[in-house]
Amino acid sequence: MSVIDLGEYGADFTANPYPYYAKMRAAGPVHRVRTPDGAEVWLVVGHEEARAALNDPRLSKSASVLGLTMLDEEVIGPNLLGVDPPDHTRLRKLVAGEFTGRRVEALRPRVQRLTADLVDAMEPAGRADLVDALAFPLPIIVICELLGIPAEDRDTFRRWSREVVTPSGTGAEQDAIEGLAAYLDELVEDKRAAGPADDLLSALIAARAEDGDRLTLPELRGLAYLLLIAGHETTVNLVTTSVRALLTHPDQLAAVRAEPALLDGVIEEALRWDGPVEAATYRFSREALTVGGTEIPAGEPVLVSLASGDRDPERFPDPDRFDVRRDPRGHLAFGHGIHYCLGAPLARLEARIAVRTLLDRFPRLELDPDAGAWEWLPGILIRGVRRLPVRW
Repeated sequence: MSVIDLGEYGADFTANPYPYYAKMRAAGPVHRVRTPDGAEVWLVVGHEEARAALNDPRLSKSASVLGLTMLDEEVIGPNLLGVDPPDHTRLRKLVAGEFTGRRVEALRPRVQRLTADLVDAMEPAGRADLVDALAFPLPIIVICELLGIPAEDRDTFRRWSREVVTPSGTGAEQDAIEGLAAYLDELVEDKRAAGPADDLLSALIAARAEDGDRLTLPELRGLAYLLLIAGHETTVNLVTTSVRALLTHPDQLAAVRAEPALLDGVIEEALRWDGPVEAATYRFSREALTVGGTEIPAGEPVLVSLASGDRDPERFPDPDRFDVRRDPRGHLAFGHGIHYCLGAPLARLEARIAVRTLLDRFPRLELDPDAGAWEWLPGILIRGVRRLPVRW
């Protein structure tokens, strides 16, 4: 099988990978590709095959099956995205017991207040970069408050998390991960010493399973790291994409303004149409397996393209059309199977409140025509723009 070099597509692929994914899907659901950063991997692009691969135990989430350790796991420690059962089952059970729907729903008034305050601060200028003004500060404040992280450290976390999910290629990624590890160690020890508190990290420190099992320091560090990175960076882009989709589809924006009950459809369709995670994090074949008629040898890295799967016309008719009345159930934006995103309810809550507040407060909200071209985030992990200038 020939190797498709995604890097050869250049900036056009970063800005709009969907025509390229469509061409690949037409040729088959699985391909051997070279990613823009030079790695050769198997890429799953069909929806049915992607859904199956996300829940296939023959595809391990741990690089240890290849005798390797991913950089973040080596420095930070184990987290839910990088372990398999039974370790994953144990960790998820301990975390899920504290990261409950009730805890998320209890955040609603705080999320609404934060959103209102941020929009109040935006309003007088008549224009803003939506990322800096709302889409970034809202989820980082929420996740930092949830974990009990001091407000003065938020900007530092932004620099670290952006470098981790979209590395600059300057070698700063390792510095960011090491900085996060040292900070989280100190934070966990401070919270242990302080005793019980209402924040999630304190609850995780105190959490015990029925058999007395508790999270170790490396596990606490890994979980806090995952919640900070996954719980913030993806929500930034979900908020931004939801607004960008509406402002580039005036008919859909008009429909939502006329029928506010369509808001849930906005968020779910944005997740399907241009979700914040382009490809799920690496999987590794434990054994030879066949996916979509393609033989993948044992010991190979595999990427599942959530973005491509969610534009598969076999699953979603007219998939390139953004349609807030579509039934998008079955989309893969939050993954599938045992690694389905634990933070999905929180991301949905924040995005709904953010978009609703913007539409209510700014009846003439539009893209800033003087802003120039969008700058897309590099790589094929996180999908989004660095800035979204708007005016009202």
